[in-house]
Amino acid sequence: MRSKNFMAADSARSGIMHGSAPRAILGIRGLQITYPARTGSVRAVTDFTLTINEGEFVGLVGESGSGKSTAALAALKLVRRPGRIDGGEIVFEGRDIRAMSDAELRAIRGKDIGLVVQNPRGALNPLVRVGRQIADVVRAHRSVSQDEAMVEAVRALHAVGIPDPKQRARSYPHELSGGMAQRVLIALATVNQPRLLVADEPTTGLDVTVQAQILDVLLTRVRETGSSVLFITHDLGIVAHYCSRVAVMLEGRLIEEASTRDLFKNPRHAYTRRLIDSTASPRRARSGQGIS
Repeated sequence: MRSKNFMAADSARSGIMHGSAPRAILGIRGLQITYPARTGSVRAVTDFTLTINEGEFVGLVGESGSGKSTAALAALKLVRRPGRIDGGEIVFEGRDIRAMSDAELRAIRGKDIGLVVQNPRGALNPLVRVGRQIADVVRAHRSVSQDEAMVEAVRALHAVGIPDPKQRARSYPHELSGGMAQRVLIALATVNQPRLLVADEPTTGLDVTVQAQILDVLLTRVRETGSSVLFITHDLGIVAHYCSRVAVMLEGRLIEEASTRDLFKNPRHAYTRRLIDSTASPRRARSGQGIS
């Protein structure tokens, strides 16, 4: 039997497909992000606007340095210093992210918005067992005992396909393979069933087989929890198979946005056409098999 969250996510996608008004989870409008430079300042993101609706798996695509990660991390107000958000608005479920205090931000990070990054070794604490790290995230947002939180951590590890999760919860990050560490990071990001998951190139550096396994785990997990996803990548093959909608960035600007199927069938921008033409498996990519 499917979980209530799984059915809710299916219901949300069904509503979008049948024409009912989609419910926005995240709305970014006119975002401007600037970094200081010797000669003044450099605009890393210019007039970026994107909406993510309930139940959507949205891809944000662009080459390295295009500003896609910077724009996406702004959803958590995590622009790396000395960069600054100096224009636009970021609204998450009706709340103004830019106006939130540090305490308010800590309350939603890890609970309402989860983050999966491309370097689990850097994101996980090397001195703390992975089960304890997940349990700490649970306790940061729920009134449960340490034992109860650990039970939740083991469940989360099981949910992302880690064998013998109770024993593996006692492992330190350095004892895990790259693919296993990335699964732990997905478990950590989804244990509190966030409304939105930001995945910043989570399969970079993994071999193709492990990439596919991680992506399947991620897709299954967000379906189970009913999360919406903003997936940052430079790989259009991934977009074709996992995303329902895609936005393309170039030099800090959003240059094109469409359903995955429409983008591969009829790209409007010359840069998008070049990206598609350079995809390793064009027949597979042009099929546009998103989840919607």
